[in-house]
Amino acid sequence: MERKIPADSSIAAASIPLPAGLTLPLEVRVHGRGGQGGVTCAKLIAALFTEMGLFVQTFGDYGSERSGAPVQAYTRVDRVAIKNRNKVYRPDHLIVLDEGLMGAQVLEGVAPGSLLLLNTNASPGSFAGRFERYRFGTIDATAIAREQGIGSTAVVIINTTILGAYARLLGLPLSVLEKAYTSLGLGGDLAAAKHAYEQVRVSEAVREIEAPAVSAAGAPPPAVAAMLGHSRDFPATLKTGSWSNQVPVYSEHPAPCNLACPAGNDVVGFIQALKNNGAEEAAAILLRTQPLPSVCGRVCPAPCMQACNRGAFDGAVNIRSLERWIADHSTLKPTPQIDEHPLHVAVIGGGPAGLSAAYQLALRGHSVTIYEASPALGGVLRNGIPAFRLPQEALSRDIDRILKLGVEARCGSRVSKADLDRLAHDFDAVIACVGFGSALDLEAKGGGLDGVEQGLAFLDRVKRSGEKLKGNVVVVGGGNTAIDCARTALRCGAASVKIVYRRSRADMPAIAEEIEDAGHEGVEIVPYRQPVEFLGSGAVSGVVVAEVEAGPPDASGRRRPVVTSRTSSLACDKVLLALGQKSEIELMPDGWKMKDGRAWLGERLLPVWFAGDCSTGDGTVTHAIGSGRLAALAVLNGCDAAQDGAGAADPVAPGQIRFSHFDVTPSHKDGQLPPAALAGNFQEVNLGLKGPEEAQRCFSCGHCTHCDTCLISCPDGVIVRIADGYRVDGEYCKGCGMCVAECPRNAMTMQDKNHKGVRV
Repeated sequence: MERKIPADSSIAAASIPLPAGLTLPLEVRVHGRGGQGGVTCAKLIAALFTEMGLFVQTFGDYGSERSGAPVQAYTRVDRVAIKNRNKVYRPDHLIVLDEGLMGAQVLEGVAPGSLLLLNTNASPGSFAGRFERYRFGTIDATAIAREQGIGSTAVVIINTTILGAYARLLGLPLSVLEKAYTSLGLGGDLAAAKHAYEQVRVSEAVREIEAPAVSAAGAPPPAVAAMLGHSRDFPATLKTGSWSNQVPVYSEHPAPCNLACPAGNDVVGFIQALKNNGAEEAAAILLRTQPLPSVCGRVCPAPCMQACNRGAFDGAVNIRSLERWIADHSTLKPTPQIDEHPLHVAVIGGGPAGLSAAYQLALRGHSVTIYEASPALGGVLRNGIPAFRLPQEALSRDIDRILKLGVEARCGSRVSKADLDRLAHDFDAVIACVGFGSALDLEAKGGGLDGVEQGLAFLDRVKRSGEKLKGNVVVVGGGNTAIDCARTALRCGAASVKIVYRRSRADMPAIAEEIEDAGHEGVEIVPYRQPVEFLGSGAVSGVVVAEVEAGPPDASGRRRPVVTSRTSSLACDKVLLALGQKSEIELMPDGWKMKDGRAWLGERLLPVWFAGDCSTGDGTVTHAIGSGRLAALAVLNGCDAAQDGAGAADPVAPGQIRFSHFDVTPSHKDGQLPPAALAGNFQEVNLGLKGPEEAQRCFSCGHCTHCDTCLISCPDGVIVRIADGYRVDGEYCKGCGMCVAECPRNAMTMQDKNHKGVRV
């Protein structure tokens, strides 16, 4: 585009004198990216000079026609008609719309003393040692344009904004800017230009300046080459990495299963290890955090499976059974570390929390003694979970692994309040893992009749000496203990078993699969009923139950049960209460209190930590294992409570997984004993998986599996395989983001080139 002096140019030239220090002819080069308005910026500069009655020439050099690709544009200004048709190779003024473009190629041909204006949120002083040769100005035109709503949310157009800063550096008054914007119909962008005019920061050239060889006044312009004579372009070599201000980066993101695991297991890690390298390597990862994989692979409520992203596709990965398969098919025995100054720690309680705490300490080379009131270790695992869910040999296998690390177990040693106080003096630290308190009772008439008893006592007695039942059994409760009592009663000979629960079946806190198994075995669930009286003369013969209505939600989020006056009766010969346990710590010496998982005596902090249900009240084996592990780490770190280190990072969501990359593959189901074989049989019902093939279904959310999708998807072939993954050639990566968009499992992100840790 060329423009000559208008007819009334003498008036314009007289009214707007040439700014001091500006010599003609003048050459300006603008660098930007497609979509930023760089070519229009050059045209606006030309329009600004026409307001001064000067000749101008302006044109763009688009190169590759894509958004984000580097674009150059040129403007020439003179008092006489401009005949030079070349690009601007030695600019007097250089305007760069994107800081990501700054480099040796952009600065090529810029003589000392030239004007350099950069769109950046940094001050000139932030570029110390780089641009002292130039009169260097900075303006955050992007922020100003975004604030003024110029462009869109995705693409901010900054040409009209940065022109205000350029006018200020030229020394032009605001009136010239206003006149130019009005004549061009850009009055809506004038506020942004004025803001940039006021906010631009500049540092003068501080080194001895050499006079520009070509652009100085009076110097002849370069010879115009023939059309076929152009053999050199800007830049001389096309390393297309300069086109981008972002690069793809391989980065791990938390998988939802990992964050959901109360034990702190690396679920993705052990499943991928099983898939690629077998059970032993998977066990090595699992045993870092999980001392009881045989147990949890059978009785864990599996919140990891509830969080699994594959559940939104074709069914969650059967993580619990994979853990069991690893435990049942691995012989790995961890080797304890050697600590030159081992701690001597007492653990009170040999249940899941105590075993987990002891395991983590012994694994790190510390001396541990477990005090357990029962004849054997295991706590609720041994006494409260039936053998058809957790066989004795599976529990013993996990406990033996812990003891072989050098843990001493003193079974039959009930610790009193005085004993706890003594242990706190005799050991470097004490971790109390005593579980819940006594079982909750039901305040109803007739509760003292024979045949009404606590479900936990019933389960313990059956495991120790067996039990024979007949007639009808009513179980009160909705948790795992209630389900275990009902299924155990059937195996002991009960003619029928009903579970009475005050909320809906969907509200039952028991493991969903266990509820389903109970139904298959013949257990009847009677929801929205609350026992209000036990009938009988000497021995129980029936239960009066009141109908319950669902009221407003309580603190748990479930609807609060409202007992009505409408009642009915259920005939029964035995009632098992499974209502939960008290959360009080009956072991606490006088004057002690628990705060943030530690024991205090007045204002004095004691070397006693608490873990498991007595501390958290979570009520699951897996939560207890995680709590015991964190308590052990807190002891080693000398702090009140340890953290997993996962932080509050958001897990990979289903919408971040490319389901189209994966084939629909239904989950591999566990084998089951047929219900007909269960009468009087305490053999394990769930037979587990036949093989490890289920591991193939894991998406590996947020974790790269070297699937080559990024390599195949790269349109320019700048991703290559290396020993531990992939490398992106930053000199040629255009930052198109195709690899990130196509990654099936969200294991890549786009990051700014100036982001900390990004190398290009």
